[in-house]
Formats: sequence, structure tokens, C-alpha cells
Amino acid sequence: MYKIVEREVLVPNIVHIKVEAPYVAQAAQPGQFVILRVDEQGERFPMSLADWDREKGTINIAFFVLGTSTMKLAALKEGDSILDCVGPLGNPTEIENYGNVLLACGCFGIGPTIKLAEALKEKGNKIISVMEARSKAYLFWQDRLRDVSDEFHVVVGDSSYGKKEWTNDFIQEYLRAGNKVDIIFAHGCPFMMMECSKASKPFGVKTIVSLTTIMVDGTGMCGSCRITVGEETKFACVDGPEFDGHEVDWDNLIMRQRRYIPQEYRSFSLWERDNWHKIMDVALYEKEKLLMMQQG
Repeated sequence: MYKIVEREVLVPNIVHIKVEAPYVAQAAQPGQFVILRVDEQGERFPMSLADWDREKGTINIAFFVLGTSTMKLAALKEGDSILDCVGPLGNPTEIENYGNVLLACGCFGIGPTIKLAEALKEKGNKIISVMEARSKAYLFWQDRLRDVSDEFHVVVGDSSYGKKEWTNDFIQEYLRAGNKVDIIFAHGCPFMMMECSKASKPFGVKTIVSLTTIMVDGTGMCGSCRITVGEETKFACVDGPEFDGHEVDWDNLIMRQRRYIPQEYRSFSLWERDNWHKIMDVALYEKEKLLMMQQG
């Protein structure tokens, strides 16, 4: 069992938890992930690592509440435990002195990007970061990413925070303006990473994306996470999770990510019907926690 020692709702539908997992924390490196199982009836699903503390033996995860498993995870409070936490899995990011590095991130990809920026900064790279969100209300951890960046930019999909644009628009404009970028790392939802890859491809700037697709065992045995990269079959769990975004067959990836949507909808509806009280309990817990913080 892996105890949750901290829990925080960052923005609507994005939750941050800190979990006691000393063996994972001791070995974790930028780019890696863990596979969680909330309870005995739960599925195994991958989560990128947002941070870790080797001395305290904790790992940090920021996740988007989307389906049954993430809703189960979001319904847990501080002091509750996760049944399984396996990792760190996947190949670490190749941390080198590339020169000028552009980091594009959004949603649950913000946490892993901050940790990556820290490591790349230590190698002497210039860090240009761009963070995206649907609107100003969905932005979080801006200060943390700004602190480890030489240039920091924010883009939103509406007009609530400056210019209306997305990370792919920023990349295209930034490169078109003649700014030198040696490599791009993109972390976020598949669509965001796909669009970033499309934006950078005409300029020939290598773009690395992180693919934590549907997984079961995380060791390459089940084949559920297979993707096509450069016309070759790869497994995201053991060959990745990072790949050249210009080589990924995005149409195939998105199709495979959507293959269980009817089952996912049914699973979520059934769980929500039987566990609505847990959602109410955690909402009340957050309200009481906020009041306590305001009072002292």
C-alpha cells in the first residue's frame, strides 16, 4: 500500500498528490513514469512523475480526472492509500547539453516538464518554456516553471490571458521569427504533442514527445501500448515513453487510444452511480481543508 501524504486540487479536473513510494523515489529520473492500481477491482494505468524527494521517499503526480481510474484516484484523501505503485518505468530522458531547448507543456504535462527543465538547466542548456491552457483558470505552477527557465511564455486557447493561441502556434511563430532552437520536448495530451510536432517539422527541429498510452503490465509483454514510429512497431512502456514526434504515426496512436471508449463510458457511469457519495465526501473534505487554511 502507498499512502497519500498530500492532496491538492490545482485547477478544475487536475489533482496533485504526493505518495509515499521510497523505492520509486530513490531511482526515479526525468522522463520516467509509474503504473498505478487504486484498488483490487481497478485497472493498471500509467502516470508521469511530476517530482520526487529521495530523502523523504515520496513521489509527486499531477493528473487529469477523465475516467474511472482517475476518478477513483481523485476520490482518495490524505491518509488514504493506493494499492499498487510500480516503477520507475520507461527510459529516462537523454539529458545532454543541446544548446537552446524549447519545452512545450500543458495540463498533466506541466509537472514532468518542470523536472526536465531542472535537469537540462544543470547541463548548461538555455531553457525556453511555453505553457498552454484552455483559459487562465486552468493555469498552474507557472512560478515553478518560470524559475527554471531563461524564457517563459504562457498561451491560452481563449483571450483570458494575453494572446489567443496554443503551443503549436507559439512554436511556429517562434521558429519563423528566426529564433535558434536545437531541440523541442513536448509533454501533454496526445493531440497537443501531435500539433507541436507538426509545427516544428517544416523547420527541421527535432521534437521529442512522451507517450504514456494505454498499458497493462508496463514491461512489454501485453503489447497494449504498441505504436508505430518510423514505420516500425514500438512499445511505449519499454522503448519509450519518449519518441521522435516527427516519426510517430499519430493517426494510429489516436485510433488505438480510443478503442475502449464505449467500455470506458459504461465503466465510469457504473462507478459514479455506486460511488457518488465518495465524490461528495472528497468535495466536503476539500472545502473544510480550505477553511482551515484560511483560518490559520
